[in-house]
Parts: sequence; structure tokens; C-alpha cells
Amino acid sequence: MSKKRKIQNRWTEIAEKRVLGKQIVAVEYMSDQEADNIGWYKRPVAFKLNDGSWLYPQADDEGNDGGAIVYINKKDSEVFPVIGIGD
Repeated sequence: MSKKRKIQNRWTEIAEKRVLGKQIVAVEYMSDQEADNIGWYKRPVAFKLNDGSWLYPQADDEGNDGGAIVYINKKDSEVFPVIGIGD
């Protein structure tokens, strides 16, 4: 098995343990205060899971800012944009 495949499998397992089977119970944009507290200038859409945890996109692996999420299904697609602080 290639190194790339091993890394992919590892992160897939981690993501499955954290998220698989849980339900989204709330969807809302990160507040100005939350974004400001972590030094972000953009507020991404966030998803609360039924165990109290949250999912939100980042601009990169280092967490430099919030990022957009793309939603795709068989009939349509949508980009959930980021919103600047104060927007």
C-alpha cells in the first residue's frame, strides 16, 4: 500500500470515528465574536452535531481563516460562502 493511501485511510478512519452516524442538529454561521476570538476575518457556516460537537471549514490546514463549503447532490449544487466579520 502506498504512503498516500495509508495517510488517506488513517484520516478516513479518524473522520468516521468523529462524525459517521451522527446527526446535524443545527446550522448557523459562526458569530463575529467567535471568529474574532480565533483571529479570523471570515465567518463560515457551521454544523452542530447531536453530541454537541461542531464542524466548520477552515481556509487551510493551519486554521488561518474560515472557508466555504460546497454542497453537491444529484440535482443541484450550492456553495455556502464565508462572511466577513461585520457583514
